[in-house]
Amino acid sequence: MKVAMKSKDKVALESLRAIKSALLLAQTSGNSNDGLTEEEEVKLVQKLVKQRKDSAAIFQEQGREDLAAPELEQVAVIEQFLPEQLDEAAIENVVADVIQKTGASGMKDMGKVMGMVSKQLAGQADGKTISTIVKQKLA
Repeated sequence: MKVAMKSKDKVALESLRAIKSALLLAQTSGNSNDGLTEEEEVKLVQKLVKQRKDSAAIFQEQGREDLAAPELEQVAVIEQFLPEQLDEAAIENVVADVIQKTGASGMKDMGKVMGMVSKQLAGQADGKTISTIVKQKLA
C-alpha cells in the first residue's frame, strides 16, 4: 500500500484498500473466532474480482467505457493476490476425471460434478468457466 501511495498509483491503492477492507470486515464479522483461513481469504479476493468484472460488463453494455476501464484495471491488480489460474485445458482434464469417477451421464448429474470440481479447483478456476466446461462435457 505504501508503494502505491508513494507512486501515486490510484488504481492500485483503491484495489488494495478494497482487499484490506473486505478482509477486516470478514475478520470482525463475528463468524470467525481465530481469523480467516487461507481458503476463506482466497474466496473473498475472488468475490472482489467477480464484483468488478460484473460491474465492468454492465458498464460496457451501457456504453460507459469510461466507467468500465477503472473496474478492469482494479481486476488486474486484485488478481495478483489470487493463486495462479488454470487454463481451460487443465480444467477440462479435471472435469473429465470427475465425470469418469462419478459415472455422470447427463445434465441431471451437473450439480454433483460441479461440487466435486469446484472443491478440487478452489481458488484456481472461475466458477463460470468450470460451469461452461461441465455443461459442454455432459451435453
